[in-house]
Amino acid sequence: MALRFVGKDPESGDHGCPAVWVDDFSDLIRSVQKSAVHLEMRDGYGVDNEIDGFTEWKNGHRLDPDDRASWLRPWLDLVQEVTAGEQVRWLPRRNASDLALPGNDFWLFDGKLVQFNVFDGVGRWVHTDQTEDPAVAAHCAAAFEAVWERGIPHEKYAV
Repeated sequence: MALRFVGKDPESGDHGCPAVWVDDFSDLIRSVQKSAVHLEMRDGYGVDNEIDGFTEWKNGHRLDPDDRASWLRPWLDLVQEVTAGEQVRWLPRRNASDLALPGNDFWLFDGKLVQFNVFDGVGRWVHTDQTEDPAVAAHCAAAFEAVWERGIPHEKYAV
């Protein structure tokens, strides 16, 4: 990802640094001031760094729940500076048929910046697109809210 301006540093005051620049996803997450929402719409993903672990899981391998630090480390490294809580909801595809949803997974940062994650037909990541187009951001926000309203909280969801 190229360096991009994402907004004023909220701690800089009137005479401090007026901008926050980011060059990777973890910096983008850390730059969030109000909200970061993520909508995943695929049934499966073929992400290279997850394929082996997923195959092992399908074959019966389970991680040791007493050693959470080892298997959560990559995620913890990414979100360790985020002070907000994460909430996850699931929406069965049959309950989404009448919703107008974007064609790709996305992150929406502070209601302004949309990052689309584009995958190929078998779920491999292809590239990332970003836009600050207000109409696209509004569409993604409305789509997220519609899915969120119908979604089932993770702790209540059963397959």
